[in-house]
Amino acid sequence: MSSCCGGASRAPLSQPVGSDATASLPVAIIGGGPVGLAAAVHLLERGLNPVVLEAGSSVGTAPVAWGHVPMFSPWRYNIDRAARALLGRHGWTGPDADAFPTGRALVEDYLAPLAAVPEIAARLRVNTRVTGVARRRAGKVRNAGREQQPFEVRFEDAQGLQGRLLARAVIVASGTYGNPSPAGSSGLPAVGEREAADRIRYGMPDVLGAERARYAGKRVLVVGSGHSAIGTLIDLASLAEQAPCTAVLWAARSTDLTRAYGGGAADQLPERGALGQRLRRLVGIGAVELLAPFSVDEIRHGDGESLRVLSEEGRLVEADELVVATGLRPDLGILGEVRLDLDPALECPRVLAPLIDPNLHSCGTVRPHGAEELAQPEAGLFLAGMVSYGRAPTFLLATGYEQVRSIAAFLAGDVEAARRVELDLPQTGVCSSNRVLPDPAGAAASCCTPVTPQGGCCPPKPELAEDAACCGSAASPAVVQVEPVQ
Repeated sequence: MSSCCGGASRAPLSQPVGSDATASLPVAIIGGGPVGLAAAVHLLERGLNPVVLEAGSSVGTAPVAWGHVPMFSPWRYNIDRAARALLGRHGWTGPDADAFPTGRALVEDYLAPLAAVPEIAARLRVNTRVTGVARRRAGKVRNAGREQQPFEVRFEDAQGLQGRLLARAVIVASGTYGNPSPAGSSGLPAVGEREAADRIRYGMPDVLGAERARYAGKRVLVVGSGHSAIGTLIDLASLAEQAPCTAVLWAARSTDLTRAYGGGAADQLPERGALGQRLRRLVGIGAVELLAPFSVDEIRHGDGESLRVLSEEGRLVEADELVVATGLRPDLGILGEVRLDLDPALECPRVLAPLIDPNLHSCGTVRPHGAEELAQPEAGLFLAGMVSYGRAPTFLLATGYEQVRSIAAFLAGDVEAARRVELDLPQTGVCSSNRVLPDPAGAAASCCTPVTPQGGCCPPKPELAEDAACCGSAASPAVVQVEPVQ
């Protein structure tokens, strides 16, 4: 395991503490996504007994929710090695390792078959929402004999009936997809955001498929600069080519778009590198109208069904629909009665924070890590998968698989294997913001010429002059200066 932790202190990794009574209990895994199921496989390999508790009606509820979205890493990085071996023993043939799955394919071609093998099916409980985790008969304050007590995992089934599971250890792999960050730049919902909920969609709507009618012919404002925002902007630009009068606006808090545009050909995940470069070109030709800096402060209902979005910079823009893709955050409310040590900014395990801090890391510089970095003061409790990254957006599935491999080894008493690194991550090619990008406004003035719109309802859009390498979008007449909101 990595020894570079930015000065964060850690407890030495040692043999699990417990009693004969707890040793016979299962390991509870909260979450039936890719990392949760991989944890179950690794525990089974170690001779331990996992129980997977999944709130949804099937495994992989988060990937199903973004099922239309292609992943930027190929299958080779998205299938756990131990899970592949287990599936292979049951006659499963894996997909092309170099193909890029969608969220739906990830579930249909990998997670659903994995959940169906007898070893996993017997230990999977769907429609089981965990409502709390505690040390039985110990509460949060008591010290004496604490580690000898089992965990008590409370849950509700689909009918609202309550139950409990006693466990020797708990792996929280519940993800963050169901807890999006708001549009407001302060981290709180923008003023009026809740009241405008009928015109706001969080995450990555299926604008080219199931939700096409909602966005076709509309003026759509996308807030955010991460991969979810980028993918949505690209899809909306495609929709605009098909549906006249669809206008695509992008609200970015910073004018430095280095991370958004990515590493291009230098990215070892080519799809990820191409994603940012596609957006850069769409901005250049005016297919996506860039508003930066634009920090959302207030959202008001405008005339008819439109929204009026005001920024902290004193700008106002009108839109019919708002897509908020400002990131995700963990919801650890179920862990209120156990002892945690989390980074105050990222809300991830404190020792892990310096390794994944997005202020320092934007690529494959994130080091492999496992039980040692993920362990909590509550012995036997681990965060894994996306929830272990807290608010950091740099998670890859391959990282989560390495996490649970290490945790399973530790729980089986194999500390040496828990410390061993068994992961080779791709690098993105963009590890800092030290490159200077062309100024969009300046580029627009020098290399863009207006073109005639196809219909009378759409403003002219600039396009690249012949042989031009870059282009920015001109200022939109729909954006005006206003007095700052008090």
